[in-house]
Amino acid sequence: MFGQDKTAVNYARLNNYLGVLPIDGPEFQAIARSQASTAGAVLRPELITEVSATDRVSVTTEAGEKLDADYLILSEGKNPVLARSLALSESGTKAIEVDRDYRSSQDRVYVIGRSARPTRSQAIISAGAGATAASDILAREEGKDVQDWDSIPDAD
Repeated sequence: MFGQDKTAVNYARLNNYLGVLPIDGPEFQAIARSQASTAGAVLRPELITEVSATDRVSVTTEAGEKLDADYLILSEGKNPVLARSLALSESGTKAIEVDRDYRSSQDRVYVIGRSARPTRSQAIISAGAGATAASDILAREEGKDVQDWDSIPDAD
């Protein structure tokens, strides 16, 4: 997962994030990053300078490293430079069009957050969009709908 943590949530106080007591954005971000790392995500604070999408997606970091993946989830905020480079949005367009699973017109590219919903920016909405995109990717890989939750451990 690439990102420079320049999200607007760093300037927010979250009072209405389901399941979380009121918390300042930077503290929430630190907890979220820790949880993602614990779950196996690799967090890379690098800028992505270039993307392409054909049968697979490819990203290039500011250091010139090229990486390929099966899917790309873009969350770029109000200025979706990478999405525009994929012809998903014209400069000045208000929102990038996505389907109900946040899939863009490029089959393996998903767009979430303010890029897809610029007038409805809210932390839990963006998290839900990311989860929706991830669930769609899991279902595509399995070839059927996937229910993604863990069971409560048995008490001894």
